[in-house]
Formats: sequence, C-alpha cells, structure tokens
Amino acid sequence: MLERFAELTTAHIADACVRAGVPVRTVSLTAVVGDRVAGRVLPAQHVGSVDVFLEAFESAAEGDVLVVDNGARTDEACVGDLVALEARAAGIAGIVIWGLHRDTVDIRAIGLPVFSLGALPTGPLRLDPQPADALSMATIGPWTVTREDVVLADEDGAIFVPSARVEELFALAESIRDTEHRQADAIRGGRTLREQVSFTQYLTGRAADPSLTFRQHLRAVRGAIEE
Repeated sequence: MLERFAELTTAHIADACVRAGVPVRTVSLTAVVGDRVAGRVLPAQHVGSVDVFLEAFESAAEGDVLVVDNGARTDEACVGDLVALEARAAGIAGIVIWGLHRDTVDIRAIGLPVFSLGALPTGPLRLDPQPADALSMATIGPWTVTREDVVLADEDGAIFVPSARVEELFALAESIRDTEHRQADAIRGGRTLREQVSFTQYLTGRAADPSLTFRQHLRAVRGAIEE
C-alpha cells in the first residue's frame, strides 16, 4: 500500500473521494519523522497511560498504523520514544496522533514515521477510566475511524478511507494525478490553465445561464481540476 501511495498525495486521494462519493475524512497534522505513511488503522484511545498502546500492539498486524485518539489535548504529550520503539518492534508502519508527542530527538533517531499536532515536554498527569471501545475505534477531529479504515498521511496531513474502497480510490487518484501533471506540463510549455479549460467559454456560458457552475463546465470540457 505504501508503495502505491508513494506516487500519490493525500490531496489526490481527497479528490478521488469527492469523485467517488466517499466522505472526505481529513485532518491537519505535521510529520515529525518521515514524509508519509499508509496502512490499516490500529485505533487506541489514550486515557493517561501507555498500557493502551501495549495492548493494541498485542493484536496488531504487520503494517498497521497506530492511530492515537487523545482528543487533540494541548496540555500533555501522549506518545514518546518508548512507544515509538515498541511500535516498530511490533511491526507498526507508523503512528498518527490526534494530540501531542514528546521526545522529538529520540523519535527522529528511531525513524518510525510519526505525525502529530505538535510537541510538548509534559507527559500525562492524569489517569482516566478506559472506555470499553478504546481499542476498536478512535475519534480524530470530527471523524470516527476503526480497523475497517486505512490511514494515509503526508506533508499535507492525514486522510482516512474505507479499506474496502482503497483500490478504487487509488485508481481514481492516479487518474487525477496524471491529468494534473499533463495540465502542469502544458502551463510550463506556455499554454495557460485558462486556455486548457476554455475559461473564456465558461464565462460566456455563465453570462447566458447564471446557473452554470465551473464544475459543470469542467465536466463538459473534461478538465477536472477540482474534483
């Protein structure tokens, strides 16, 4: 999956979701280590103790991505170097954190891809009850993800897609990527994007029919740059 994603971006996947009618479940995250990760979601709801991660690793499959739900808290870091080391030992492909991390220098030395909302020296100073579904689902931004989902992350953030539709979305994303590359090459060659999408024609058409949208026009001229 990572090899297939290596030639794509999360932006391509997001556009493919729009094209396929799949909810676009994205969040803004920053890469601490590595520039991308892809794999099945291994969810874990953090409640103040590292044991939830250790328990998650007990049932992990090679290539899973630990997705940590810490409620986007900014008063504590929930993942540090020991969790990253243990994740790597368990065959985890990377860690995506809806919250903060710490031990940045050590995590970078470990080399396991990690994405988070930022860093903070302070670890958890609390211990809350662990929910019954702590290892079956995670809430990331407004989205709920499970082991039936795949997470893809790069420099733009993370996107979650249903595992059953990954191949379909990859194929659509590759088509979108190829179209955009052709359009970019044409711009570099002196043919503006306005020319490529017959923008003057669109303006004329909109003047005659104010209900005409740019997306409708793009479909007509097969210049899909927005969807």
